[in-house]
Amino acid sequence: MRILVVEDEPNLNELIVKKLELEHYTVDSCYDGMTALEYFQMAEYDVVILDIMLPGMSGIQFLKKIRSEKNLTPVLLLTAMDSIEDRVNGLDAGADDYLVKPFAFDELMARIRVMLRHTTASVSNVYTLEDLVVDCDARTVSRHDEIIPVSSKEFAILEYLIRNAGIVLSRDKISYHIWNYDYDGGSNVVDVYIRYLRKKIDEGHEPKLIQTVRGVGYVLRVGE
Repeated sequence: MRILVVEDEPNLNELIVKKLELEHYTVDSCYDGMTALEYFQMAEYDVVILDIMLPGMSGIQFLKKIRSEKNLTPVLLLTAMDSIEDRVNGLDAGADDYLVKPFAFDELMARIRVMLRHTTASVSNVYTLEDLVVDCDARTVSRHDEIIPVSSKEFAILEYLIRNAGIVLSRDKISYHIWNYDYDGGSNVVDVYIRYLRKKIDEGHEPKLIQTVRGVGYVLRVGE
């Protein structure tokens, strides 16, 4: 899952990014509203963590802009502005949640998990397809009730596929979603990781679940 962090205080920005990366999220970060808008228009994010008091364009202005364009990406406002009026203004502008500084990182992570569940209309972060079970909180994968060890990037791709089960995802879409702007890998990296996943998830199992749609990309569904 890919998250955009917009926070103008450098130390806090860096700390949030490190905490998110430890939780295996893909993270981009910036320090002002205009740069955030540029990032947002170039990539697809699952969650935006947004400070309100930002240079150039405030968090509220950023939020109103993306909502005016009918973009429903979940946004969590992270701010020291803690009055009821501030909270109401933020939520009315289109925020999905509001967390006041100082905050506990455990609570921040829990709120992110809630927003991710809402985007897939799921009551939990455990997804199943046939006998494949992907637990996004425990970060475990199993098939036929047997745990399958996967790397961080393998899990990220599988999580993205199963959250969008039945939807064909292009290589570019997968790449942009899993790797941040700092990545400088090869153009076939998605194909490489799909091969790794197929060997672990599908080899020796029926039905096959990771399907190739020629000329388009990949989809997680029961093979025909």
